[in-house]
Formats: sequence, C-alpha cells, structure tokens
Amino acid sequence: MKLHELSPAKGSKHSRKRVGRGPGSGLGKTAGKGEKGQRSRSGYSRRPGFEGGQMPLLRRVPKRGFTNNFKVEYAVVNVSDLVDFEGAITPDALLERGLVRRGQPVKILGNGELSKAVTVSAHKFSGSARAKIEAAG
Repeated sequence: MKLHELSPAKGSKHSRKRVGRGPGSGLGKTAGKGEKGQRSRSGYSRRPGFEGGQMPLLRRVPKRGFTNNFKVEYAVVNVSDLVDFEGAITPDALLERGLVRRGQPVKILGNGELSKAVTVSAHKFSGSARAKIEAAG
C-alpha cells in the first residue's frame, strides 16, 4: 500500500449540508431553523444554564458555607510506604518514586510499622508518625 492509495473508511466522511438554497434542496426557506422565535435569529447563542427566563437551578438552590482559599492541601505518605527506601527520604525522593505529585507539600502519616532507622524530611508529620520514626532510630 502506498500513500496515494490511502482513503478514509467508507461512510466516515459526509458532505456538508448547504442550507437555505431553495425549496428543491429540502432545506430552503427557514433553513432548518423552524418558524419565528429567538432561536431562529442570527447570532443566537444561549449561555450555559439558561432556562428560558425561568430562575436557573444555580440561583434557586440555597448556598451554604464557604471555600477557604488559603487551605493547604498536603500529599500524604504513610510510614508503611517508607520501609523499602535506601538513604535519606526527602520530598524529591518521594516524587521520583511516584508517591507524591509535584508542587504539593508532603505530610507523613503514621499508618504501618517501621523496622529500620531512616532519615526523613518532610513539610509536616503526624504525632504517631513522628513517634514511630523516632522509635525506629
């Protein structure tokens, strides 16, 4: 097969509808837009959530609470994930292993057990994680 022999799959390409080109075309006069009304006019595009003038759902439903823009989201790593590490454990080392995402501060949580002494540096530790790491040496 050569490059000039390639063609799209049968039925995958459709010819463009030419609307408003006379009654013989089947799409003449109103060009498939029905009779009068807002949607038949040129330039019509309704915004997302528009309900024809009815009070939109987003405004009918009561609002509660607020979002704290200054909340810090931590990438969490458990003590059990640190068992098979060699050398110092840093946020960069955790990133290389795929345990955390880039751009998030790291918090170590105390789920699991630690058998050997390790050096861990992170942005935050839970109380139980700190105790387990110190107990392991």
